[in-house]
Amino acid sequence: MNADANPDDRVTPDSRLHTGSEGEVTAEDVVLASGREITPKSLEWAERRLAEKGRAALDELLP
Repeated sequence: MNADANPDDRVTPDSRLHTGSEGEVTAEDVVLASGREITPKSLEWAERRLAEKGRAALDELLP
C-alpha cells in the first residue's frame, strides 16, 4: 500500500459481502453490513435479526 494512501479508502472485497437477490443471507453478511466486528455477540444479534426480519434485515442496512 502506498504510504500516502488512506486506509479508509480500501474497498471491502466482494468475497466478504454478498448483495443481490440471489444467494442466502448469512448472519456474517448482516454483521458486516452493519459495520460491526464479527464476534459471537454480534453474530447472535444478526441471527436474531434474520429470524425476525428475513432478508430485510440486510436490505435495511444497505444504502
